[in-house]
Amino acid sequence: MKDDRQPYLRIRDLLKKFGNFTALQDISLDVFDGEFVCFLGPSGCGKTTLLRAVAGLDIQTAGSIEQAGKDISTLPPSERDFGIVFQSYALFPNLTVQRNVAYGLENAGASKAEITKRVGELLNLVGLPDQGPKYPAQLSGGQQQRVALARALATSPGLLLLDEPLSALDAKVRVHLRHEVKMLQEQLGVTTIMVTHDQEEALAMADRIVVMNHGVIEQVGTPTEIYREPVNLFVADFIGEMNQFHGEVKKGDKVRVGDLLLACNPAGPSAGETGIATIRPEDVVPVETVGGTLEKNVLQADVEELEFLGSFWRAWLVHSKLGDNGLKANFSINAARRLSLGAGKKVKIALPPERLRVFSAKRQ
Repeated sequence: MKDDRQPYLRIRDLLKKFGNFTALQDISLDVFDGEFVCFLGPSGCGKTTLLRAVAGLDIQTAGSIEQAGKDISTLPPSERDFGIVFQSYALFPNLTVQRNVAYGLENAGASKAEITKRVGELLNLVGLPDQGPKYPAQLSGGQQQRVALARALATSPGLLLLDEPLSALDAKVRVHLRHEVKMLQEQLGVTTIMVTHDQEEALAMADRIVVMNHGVIEQVGTPTEIYREPVNLFVADFIGEMNQFHGEVKKGDKVRVGDLLLACNPAGPSAGETGIATIRPEDVVPVETVGGTLEKNVLQADVEELEFLGSFWRAWLVHSKLGDNGLKANFSINAARRLSLGAGKKVKIALPPERLRVFSAKRQ
């Protein structure tokens, strides 16, 4: 759907080379005012290079960047309107928390009274009202990251850049802090770009996700769109768990996998081509009653192995007509109890056609 809003950040035809290596290739992207956008992808995909180009820390080889209607393509970082938070926090160890947060304000020539007021507001905002006199070494990792966030916000930048800001924290703190960062961003309404390789983090925090690979953008969309409607096999495989089966695409929205002819979502490849049929483990549906509404792609499989994962059971299923293909399926605790799931037992399942997507085997 076309968006008629004027973008706050407008990136066009960005190219970045390091010698003979092309780190970014023809990147074009619009980021809108107040949006939280995540650059997501594996290591080396170009996401941090793109963030650094926006910040002016690594000027692009070609292409343009506009912020709030102003061409900033060749401006040094000091003349761009952004705050940045790094994975390593980058706090000044010899300055107190108050002085760290005040650093940008002091450089901007704010008065002492303005600085004191602003620092107090920000420390309250990030939940550290009493930590001002301490030094970074006296704080936990999560607290240091909050100080780094407060420092980045001190000058009220138009754009907030976050370079894997939570990856150095332990899992529990990371989950808690990502919720706080998202709430803070919504409260302030600051346009935010975050780099991450953590798909769960991107799905939980972003308004839109930019999936990158080998220096190009594979897909841009909401978390739901990226997860439910991946445009190619790379996105489908990178975001979340995915069963994959080689098969032959048939006419009438069907795919042959092993000795099974399965109805599927309209396939990308043409009839006769080899495709990769995919379905997420949570989309494998247990059929508990005969004669229900699920009539297509129903089969009886053997439970080869079960793994308890807290909120659900992961089952490895096999079926003679699937050949060597195993099938991962997630069953809720209640469904597993009702079905009396156990290794060696049989379970009747359906693979809903609308959730069985087929991609070209050529695109990896």
